[in-house]
Formats: sequence, C-alpha cells, structure tokens
Amino acid sequence: MQVKVDKARIVQAPAPRSFAGLMDLYEYNYLRLRKIAPDLEVADEMVSTVPHHHDLYLTVNERCKYTTMLRMTYRFGKPGDYICEPDLHLKIYHDAQVVEVQQFHSRTRGFMDINDEIQHKWTMNRFLYKWLGYCLHQGHYFQPMRLYKKQFSESK
Repeated sequence: MQVKVDKARIVQAPAPRSFAGLMDLYEYNYLRLRKIAPDLEVADEMVSTVPHHHDLYLTVNERCKYTTMLRMTYRFGKPGDYICEPDLHLKIYHDAQVVEVQQFHSRTRGFMDINDEIQHKWTMNRFLYKWLGYCLHQGHYFQPMRLYKKQFSESK
C-alpha cells in the first residue's frame, strides 16, 4: 500500500537565525532552565555545586506577576575580586514559557544586549541553549530549599 503525502501540509523546522527559529530557542531554553532551577520562588540567590566542576550561581533580580529577571554565571577568583564568566542576564516569561537573554557579557565575546538585531539575539540565546545543556550534563541543579538562601548569604 502506498501512502500519499500532501507536501503542502508538511511543516518544516524553522530556519536557524530566523525569527521563528529564535522563538523555538526561547522555548527550549525555558525547558532547560526549569530543569536546572525548578523553583525560583524560594530564594533570591542560589548556588549549584557539582564535584570537580565550577559552582554555578543564580541571582533573581526582579519578580513580577508574569516575568522573572535573573542572572546566571560562574565566578572565578577570590571573594571580593570575582570575575563572572559567562555573565548572562535572563528574562523568563512565565505565561509564554520562554526565556530570553537580555544581556550577555563574556571576556571572549564582549558585551551584547537585547537591542541588537536577530543575528545577535540568535548568538546570545544559542549560547544559553548550549550552556544550559552543558550544565545539565554536569549535573547542576538548584535545590528548592528555603534554607539555601541563608547558607548562601553566610558564605559571602
């Protein structure tokens, strides 16, 4: 039996660096971020520690009804003289279930912000996608514990 395929009905994946592709990336980043940080309501600052890997830091800067602004980074150096690399400022849209990079600073890539064109947005958000995958592969996870805020503040 031969199956007839209506080629007009086949939906292709969005092209990379397109607006539709960027929207898909925002959705994938949301899913990955929620695996690492499932409960962002418990603390403003969290640390994920995995043996033999750098600690991953997450700081919530602002919470609104439908959005959360946060920063995610590794810290290198000594307390009081940290180098944050990469330094990503993210905006989570809870109702749409997407994450968008607002600012991205890296010593190797320089500074980019969300007001740049789609090419730069694609670069920033693709980096986030890859980095979140790497963090998940390492086993990073921000524990949803109310005591964690106190423990993090005492270690500063």
